[in-house]
Amino acid sequence: MLERLREAYAPVEGRVAPFYGLAAALAVAIPLLTGSLTGHEPQASIIALGAYLVALRAPEGPYGARARNLASAVLIITLGAMLGGNLSGHDWLAVAVVPLIVGLGNAVNWIGPTAGLAVLLTAVRPAGDVVHNGLLELVGGLFACALLLAPWPVRRLRPLRGTLAEAAAAVAEALDAVAEDIGRPDASVLEAVELDDPELAEVTRKPDWEESRRAASQALTAARATYDFYRSGRQRREPTRPERLIDSLARIMQETVALRSAIEAARRRPPERGWEEEGKIAVAALAARVRLVAGAVARTREAPLGTAESAAIRRLGRKSEEIRRAGLAGDEDLVAVALIGQIRRSVERIAGSVDAARRVAAGGIRIGFGPPRLIPADATGPSSTWEQLGRAVRNRTPGFRRVGRIVFVAVLAMALTAALKLPHGHWMVLTAMMSLRGTYGETINNVVQRVGGTAVGSAIAAVLLTLTPDHTATAIVIFFIALVGFALRSLNFSYWALFGTPLAMMLLDFSVPSDWTDAGGRIALTLAGGLMAFLAVRLLWPAGHTERLPRQLGRLLGVHAKLIRTTAAVVDGREERLPLEELADAEREAESIAETITQLGHERLPDLERIDRLGTIADSAHRVRDHLIAIGRMVREEEVDAGPLPEILDRLADSLEEAADAIDDPGPPEEDTDAPSPGERLDEEFTALDTHLSALARRRRAEIRQGVGADEFTPLRHALLQASSTRYAARSLRGDTETLIESSQKVLGA
Repeated sequence: MLERLREAYAPVEGRVAPFYGLAAALAVAIPLLTGSLTGHEPQASIIALGAYLVALRAPEGPYGARARNLASAVLIITLGAMLGGNLSGHDWLAVAVVPLIVGLGNAVNWIGPTAGLAVLLTAVRPAGDVVHNGLLELVGGLFACALLLAPWPVRRLRPLRGTLAEAAAAVAEALDAVAEDIGRPDASVLEAVELDDPELAEVTRKPDWEESRRAASQALTAARATYDFYRSGRQRREPTRPERLIDSLARIMQETVALRSAIEAARRRPPERGWEEEGKIAVAALAARVRLVAGAVARTREAPLGTAESAAIRRLGRKSEEIRRAGLAGDEDLVAVALIGQIRRSVERIAGSVDAARRVAAGGIRIGFGPPRLIPADATGPSSTWEQLGRAVRNRTPGFRRVGRIVFVAVLAMALTAALKLPHGHWMVLTAMMSLRGTYGETINNVVQRVGGTAVGSAIAAVLLTLTPDHTATAIVIFFIALVGFALRSLNFSYWALFGTPLAMMLLDFSVPSDWTDAGGRIALTLAGGLMAFLAVRLLWPAGHTERLPRQLGRLLGVHAKLIRTTAAVVDGREERLPLEELADAEREAESIAETITQLGHERLPDLERIDRLGTIADSAHRVRDHLIAIGRMVREEEVDAGPLPEILDRLADSLEEAADAIDDPGPPEEDTDAPSPGERLDEEFTALDTHLSALARRRRAEIRQGVGADEFTPLRHALLQASSTRYAARSLRGDTETLIESSQKVLGA
């Protein structure tokens, strides 16, 4: 029990938002203060309620997106207020209508829970002029919008700068992870030390490549998404400065993946002469330069960017040249020489992309104004939304099941409120429908946070309502509570429950006296709502994440099979590079598995064995994508004889497609005892690849003996460089592909 309370109240999930708190507090308190001074308290409370509901919806991101989101919130709140006003005094009609609005808001993202809150909180107020009250809430919503968007002239580019800086810092972290992997240093000594300070632990622990690569990919995706908001309405064909920076960072990240693959290959077949120290320093120096770019992007004032030249990269170049000359003299294995040469070239290409990013940052991150776009480009129309809802109902998705629970609980809570004529029954309804989440663990945490915060907050509200002598003092108290509550809202939901409860109580009862009895009743109703949410998530239909696994894994295997075939086309020269869309699809499917792991971990009795296997699947999928990026980067420069590599890739794609077909049609496979197994065919292809690599090495030595200049970059030399680098990536790709297939079969067979 104590552990559950610690998990609910202790975590810090976000950052303090002082401006958000100040703007929301002013939007709520100014109408109340004005109404108390002019004698129009009921009208002022309605205006403040509209501002409160809009402030709850306040989004993050670019100000254009915020403006559109807030504008839709104002419209939804106004319509909801008018609908709720018509329901006021008609309890059983509200039982039929309000849960449907709540369910629709939870099912459609752009509507959100704001619609249900607006209808419910207006329906419980005394009946009045519906249109007039709706217009008053419209005024309050517009006032809140104006305050929340006030910093736009001076902070327009801040969200873009922030996401670009985070992307650059994440790419630098990935480079650091690669640098730390060179030479395989023993990190067990540091890992064994227990550190309580998370910041100290972060700088003393060896960075994990998988986590760093995933974080960099997500940061780049977020940067592109943020930039798309700023690009709205622009007709320019040439790339803007932010777009050029994102492209440079993406090239750095892809080349980093290829660099790590070459480093792994060199570890298995190292040269006689050491190169690890020079390689580690060079890659660490590149990471430091990318961090300087991140710092320059984040600051509006001038920031250091370092010099264009790097002594560390020159040192690696000299060491690589030393190893190459030893190979020409017969003192080094030519395959090992080729691998070190690939590492050097990857480092140099990364340095070139870093320099491009450095020049963009030095010129400043800026973007011109475009015409306002009222509807975002990726917005779904009514027909598309209806189709999505239809698919959710037909497939009984976890989201549909969650909405079904919320609607059921809302109907039950409102029916009890109407039947028993509970004076403040909406607190039970709010707790029940707002506490329900998609999984057992999330719901329990939310119930604990809401009940605990509401209990303390109700007591605080009772004291404050008793002590405040008039409406003016109450408005001032509301201002300070709203300031703290909204500012701490993103830290932990418990803080919002603690401060948001007295805020809502004092706001709803601004013109109606309240006492200790009302506070006790609210606490009891909140407990009842929490109990209803607990029983719903415990007794009603399961979340459905396990049932979706076959479809998820089938898509995962199919998407990666398609990406492997595209890589084969790149190796063959039929495609220039791996499409960004296919890479993003593969990443998205792997992340969907990671999200399922999180959801399954929140179940009441999580299946730890299945979760562990799904973790193996997600990690293998990420590594498959990395291997394909590495192969695509290694072979892109010019057409050479790739040997059997395209056939190997096609065989691996066949294996993934067969596994995906077996998931869709789990019938017994047709057996052909005379045909070799897929594994045997792959063994033959890899044997041919080894033979091809050996033949290239012999031909390269013969070429040198025939008088070809040692520094001349011939097609044969390039073919040896490419084959030696891709051989290890292809072998690793095979291992991870087989792990992906086997783990998927075990998960579905569990």
